[in-house]
Order: sequence, then structure tokens, then C-alpha cells
Amino acid sequence: MTQSPSDAAPITLFHEWLAKAEDSEPNDPNAMTLATADECGVPSARMVLLKGADERGFVFYTNLGSDKARELVENPAAALVFHWKSLRRQIRVVGAVEPVSEAEADEYYASRHRDSRIGAWASKQSKPLDGMFELETRVAKFAAKFAIGDIPRPEFWSGFRVVPRRMEFWRDRPFRLHERIVYLRGEDGAWGKERLYP
Repeated sequence: MTQSPSDAAPITLFHEWLAKAEDSEPNDPNAMTLATADECGVPSARMVLLKGADERGFVFYTNLGSDKARELVENPAAALVFHWKSLRRQIRVVGAVEPVSEAEADEYYASRHRDSRIGAWASKQSKPLDGMFELETRVAKFAAKFAIGDIPRPEFWSGFRVVPRRMEFWRDRPFRLHERIVYLRGEDGAWGKERLYP
């Protein structure tokens, strides 16, 4: 049956689809592919976890010394893909990237499990590692350092927000006649939508 494009705002539709994925995906329904490019335009992609989504954009966190963070500073634009095999659906997002505020980063960091906060201090993300013993030694070092009391957010750990200008909702249909609906944000911030051939 032919579906008509949703009248919902794209972020509302995103949350509807994510809620369905949370009921059907075996793990990490908030997993997304993050695609970046460095200053020379060389692309890179990896899986990260979505930690917030609203009208302002899609938020994830990382070590600021990581390759992804370096690329986002050099070229502040990114693409995201959410793919839910259990639903046979995917959402693609393209937009500019901006850092989250210090307050946002502090709030999310404080919500993490204590071991994850220690892990943030211990990991030199994307840097060469001689062996797991080296990492375990660093974990033990920071576990001892922060044995009691609060674990502050490292200066080298924060988040980014992908501010969407394009969102595509893809849904599987028989005979490869898939449904594709694209939302495009205009200069005035309003969303328009159109249907694409599969």
C-alpha cells in the first residue's frame, strides 16, 4: 500500500522510529554510523552511540584527541546513518557540526557509570597501544587517583552536535519499491519534504 509522507516534523518522526527500534533491536538501537572527512576530503566512518536528539540536532561524545574529533574540527560537517535491520528501516542525516556546551558535556559525563568515567581518563583514543596491559595499568592508575569522591570530566572529552539540514527516511517495501521521504531545511529553518524514487 502506498504511504503518504508524514505530517510530523522530522525529529518527531525520528523519535517514533527510534522508539520502535528500542522495542525490536537486539542491542544498541541508538547506534549510528558517523561519517566525517578530514581537511583534504578523505572520508572516514565508524559506529558511535547517539546520546541526545532534539530540534537542535543529534549529539554524541568522544575523546577530543580522537581521529573523529580532529576531522570534525578540520571539516565541521558530518553524515549519520541509523539502520535497524529488525524494522527494515534507515534514516540518513546530513548537517553541520558544532561542539556541545561545557554544561551539556558536564551533565552527560556525570550521568555515566563510574567505570566509564575512569575509562575516559585512561584511554588515549586513536593513539597506538603497545598492549592491553598498558591500558589496564592506566585504568588502575586513574581508579586509584579517583578512589573516592567525584570524577571530573577531562578537558579532552566532550561532545558534538550534528545540526541537520537534510534527513531521509527509508522504509523497505516489496519488489525493491522502497519508500524514501526526504526533509530539507530551508534558510528560514522551516522543513520541506519530498518523495524520492527508490
